[in-house]
Amino acid sequence: MKSTFQIPFTSKLLLLLFAKSSFSALLSSPRELAKSKYDFVIVGGGTAGSVIASRLTEDSSVKVLVVEAGISHVGLLNVEVPFLSTSIQPGTAIDWNYTTVAQAGLDNRTVSIPRGHVLGGSSSTNVLVWNRGSNDVWDHWSNITKDERWSWNAIEPYYLKTNHMTTPADKHNTTGQFDPSAYGSGPLDISLPGYPTELDGRVLNTSKSLGGRVKYTQDLNSGDLVGFSYIQSTIGNGERSSSATAYLEPALDRSNLDVLINTRAIRLVANETQAGTPVFTGVELVQGPQDTPIRVTASNEIVLCGGSIGTPQLLLLSGVGPKEELTTLGIDPVLDIPDVGKNLIDHPLVPTYYQVADNATTFDDLLRSADLFNQTLAQWQNDKQGLFVNSPSNTYGFLQLPDEAFVNQTNPAAGPLSANTEILFGDGFAPLGTLTQPLMGRFITILTAVVSPTSRGSITLNSSDPFEQPLINPGILTTEFDMNAMVQAVKDSQQFIHTSPYWDDFFLGPYGDLASAETDEERIELIRKEAVTIYHPVGTASMSPKEAKWGVTDPELRVKGARGLRVVDASIFPHIPECHIQALVYTVAERAADMIKEAYNYTKRCEARKEDSESAKFSYDLRALDSHFRDAST
Repeated sequence: MKSTFQIPFTSKLLLLLFAKSSFSALLSSPRELAKSKYDFVIVGGGTAGSVIASRLTEDSSVKVLVVEAGISHVGLLNVEVPFLSTSIQPGTAIDWNYTTVAQAGLDNRTVSIPRGHVLGGSSSTNVLVWNRGSNDVWDHWSNITKDERWSWNAIEPYYLKTNHMTTPADKHNTTGQFDPSAYGSGPLDISLPGYPTELDGRVLNTSKSLGGRVKYTQDLNSGDLVGFSYIQSTIGNGERSSSATAYLEPALDRSNLDVLINTRAIRLVANETQAGTPVFTGVELVQGPQDTPIRVTASNEIVLCGGSIGTPQLLLLSGVGPKEELTTLGIDPVLDIPDVGKNLIDHPLVPTYYQVADNATTFDDLLRSADLFNQTLAQWQNDKQGLFVNSPSNTYGFLQLPDEAFVNQTNPAAGPLSANTEILFGDGFAPLGTLTQPLMGRFITILTAVVSPTSRGSITLNSSDPFEQPLINPGILTTEFDMNAMVQAVKDSQQFIHTSPYWDDFFLGPYGDLASAETDEERIELIRKEAVTIYHPVGTASMSPKEAKWGVTDPELRVKGARGLRVVDASIFPHIPECHIQALVYTVAERAADMIKEAYNYTKRCEARKEDSESAKFSYDLRALDSHFRDAST
C-alpha cells in the first residue's frame, strides 16, 4: 500500500544528492558532549521540543540539552519544498517507519503512521496545514482538566506568540482572503497558497453559492472552524517553516544549548524518592542497540517531547505505566499509571478520485515525468515560484453532520464551532490508498476525514527492547458513529461537486471503486478498503484534573506521581481537536515553556552548579564508550 505521493526515480536520487552539510553547532555523538549535567534535558527535538529549547535558553544561565533520535533537517529538499512533503515515504531516514497492528475496522489491514525522525519532528515532514483549533476546543480542554489556564481566553496570547502571517510566494493580493487579527508576531511563517489551481474557484464559489452545511468561512483560524476556505500553511518565501527553522536554528549559537542528534533515549532513571515519590533525574542515551548507555542528568526536569508514540513508549520502558503490563515484559514498575499509552485517537481519512477533462491543468503529468518534475524543481530552486511553493492542496472544508446523526448519539465535537468531518481537494491523483498512479489521464483527489472520531486505541510495548517498535493500535473506524460519519463525508463530497454548475465542464466521472459505490453498504466496503489516517495521533499521556485518578499528566503537564518529569507534545491532548493538530502542539509548547519558567523562578537564578564530580564520572563513561567504538570498528 502506498501512503504518500510517488515521485520519479531520477528525481528521488536528485533529492538525496542535494543535501547540504549540517550546522557545526549540532553534536552527532554522545562522545561530543562536554558535560553530563544540565538544568533541563529535552527528549525529542521535534515540534514541541524545539520550542521548549528555544524559550528556556533565552535565559543564558539555564543549561539545556536536546536529544533527537533523527538527523538534521538542513539541506533535505523533500523537507524544504512544500509540495514534496508527500514524498516523505515510510522507509526513508527521516521517518520512524511506524506501522499499526491489523485494524479490525479496515478489514484487518495494517497502515503506516509517518512520524518525523528529524530535527523539527513532524513539523518537518507534515503537509503544513495550520489550524489553531476552534475556541470550543480549548474551552473543552479547560472543562476536562478543570483548569482555566487552558481556556481560549487564557491560551490566545500563546497562540499569537507562535506565528505571523506572511505574503504568499506569488505575492498576490490577499485582501479578503484571511483575518489579519487571527495571526500574531511569532517566528513561524504562515501564508495562503502561493500558486493558484483551477480547483480554488470551483471549491470556494460552490461553498458560497450553496451555503448551509457547506458554508464559506473567510478564515478558519478566527475561532469558528466550520466552513470552506483557503488553506493556511507553515510556508514562508515558498519554503517550509518548521520548529527547526523558526525556533531551533536561531538558538543554536547559544552557549547554554546543546543539541545532540542521531541519539536515542532508551530509559528514564529515578535514583531517589521524596516522600515516596520517584524523582527522575537521569536519561540513558545510545546510538545503536549494542552501545553502552551514557547517562545525562537534569537538575531541574526531564521534558518529554517524543510525540504520541515515542513518549508513552519511553515511559513504559522506564517502568512508568500499567504495573501488570510492565511486569509481564520483565520491566520493573517504578510508577503505576494505568493510562500510559491508552486513549490513542487519530483522524481516519479516505481518498476518492475523479477523472477530469483532458485539458485540465492537474499535476498528474509532473508525477509521471522526471523531466517535468526536475524543471518544476529548478523553478523552485531558482525563483521560489511555481507549483512546488504550495502544499498539495489549496482548499478544504470542515462540516458538521446533519442533525439526524445525533438522534441516538451525543455530538462528540468540542462545541458548535467545531466540525465532525473534513473534505480536502487535491488537483491531481494522490495515491494515498491501494490505487496506483494511472499511466494516462487527468484526475483530482478528494480526501474525506472524520475529525471528531469516537474510536479509541492504544500504544503498548511489544518487548522491553527500546529498538523494537511498539504495538500501535489506533482502532480506526471501530465505532458505528465513526463509520456513519465517514459515509456521510463521502456522500457530502459527491453532492458538493454534483449539485453546483462550477463543476459541469470539468468532470468525466468517478474513478476506481468510487464509480460503483452507490449505496451506503458499497461506500462502507470502499471505506474499509481504502481508509488510512491523517497521521494525527494524540492522547496517550493525556491531561486530567490534578487530583483525578485517571489520565497521565496534570494540567501543568507534569507526570502524575512523579517529580522532575514533564510531557509536552500531542500525547497530552485530553480530546482530539477537530482539525489539523500542529498549531495546537506549538501553542501547548509555548504555554508549557512559561509554566516551566514560572516553576523555576527564572528571575532569581540558583548559584553556580558544582559539577566537578559528575564531570569526572562522565569522562570515565565517555572513555568506555570510545573504547567500545574502537573495538567495534576493529
